Amino acid sequence: MEYLNSRLMFGMMPGLATTRKLCEVLGNPQKKFKTIHVVGTNGKGSTSYYLAGILQAHGLKTGLYTSPHLVNLRERFRINDLPIDEATLDLLVLKVKVAAEESQVEPTFFEVLTVAAFLYYAEQNVDVAVLEAGLGGRMDSTAVADGSMIVLTSIGLEHTEVLGNTESAILKEKMGVAGSAQSIIAGGNRKVFVLGGLSESLLNEAQVYAAAHGCTCVVPEIRNDIELPNLGHHYVENASLSMKAAQLFLTNEYNDALALKTLTTRSWAGRMQKLIDDKGHVRFVLDGAHNSHAVRRLVEALDMYYPGQKFHCVFGALRDKDVGEMLKLMSPYVSHWHITKTPYPRFRELVDLKEELEKLGLSVASAGEFSREYLDEVSASAGDAPVLITGSLYMIGATVQALKNDFEALKFFRGMEASTNEHR
Repeated sequence: MEYLNSRLMFGMMPGLATTRKLCEVLGNPQKKFKTIHVVGTNGKGSTSYYLAGILQAHGLKTGLYTSPHLVNLRERFRINDLPIDEATLDLLVLKVKVAAEESQVEPTFFEVLTVAAFLYYAEQNVDVAVLEAGLGGRMDSTAVADGSMIVLTSIGLEHTEVLGNTESAILKEKMGVAGSAQSIIAGGNRKVFVLGGLSESLLNEAQVYAAAHGCTCVVPEIRNDIELPNLGHHYVENASLSMKAAQLFLTNEYNDALALKTLTTRSWAGRMQKLIDDKGHVRFVLDGAHNSHAVRRLVEALDMYYPGQKFHCVFGALRDKDVGEMLKLMSPYVSHWHITKTPYPRFRELVDLKEELEKLGLSVASAGEFSREYLDEVSASAGDAPVLITGSLYMIGATVQALKNDFEALKFFRGMEASTNEHR
């Protein structure tokens, strides 16, 4: 952790040179297993998680690399749904440190973790690893793995200072994970894009881009027979992408009924996730909606699954988020606002949240520092109705840590201690 934290000062540095150097020193572990890349603005994590579950159900030893984590770094590295153990993660990170010193490079936090993931999946002889890109695609360190299939979930304006200030520019950056046309032709590796969540104009651009790079495109239909624990049509869209990607990857081995059965148990933590108590009552609904785009999806899901219902809502957000727009979108669905903040220094102060609500003519039902006790107080005030918790993935992580021993849906996180979250 000392070494990893020393990497934070380098921030985000898009580019592949450092990752390639590290991989070369370490024997190019990323070439020792098959990979499927998942890129996009929103929906990458759930799509990756659903896809990994389907591949695992078909008997493949499946790695899953995601970010950010909610509670502990270990959850970013999974094989067949089990997180990496702490001692192994320490050892892998130190191997990357030695390689960095040998090659005289200064990798970022994310680059260290990505190379550690490559090492882990190679050493554990996985059949396939599903890799969620961290930022963009073309210049994201995961692109060094050079998989033959890329799943693109959605396109929206994000990180415009790095990826470009139009959706068209961002689309090209995401699709750039496939590599250059020359490298694809030289490698004789015809890549496949599985495309979802695109407008008609962006879909046309994607198909032109793919053709120019010698790649093929598949646009799956949204299935109407998928059942998921996560609420919301957007998760059905993501699961539809995952099923098509699995079908293309597995070819004749693919079993549609098995994929559907698998998805009924795949609950992607902290995203439109119901926490059900031992009496079968939904006590909390967790959603890490941290921008306006995600909040729109949140309220669509509330419309679908809780029509006409208003919630007690625990809300907290970071200072750099458009809180006014988020609160405005949510206001028709909230009866009582309970504002909070974690100790994380980038959280917006309670007085600021109160002012934002007052600008919209909304009042605060309660305010307090985030704690298990505070959650219990809000839950008691809501009676039998579920409490909605949203506004920040950081806060969802704190919620998971507080409630993991009380709800079966959070059992994956038991035994994990909260680790640094400065690098989300």
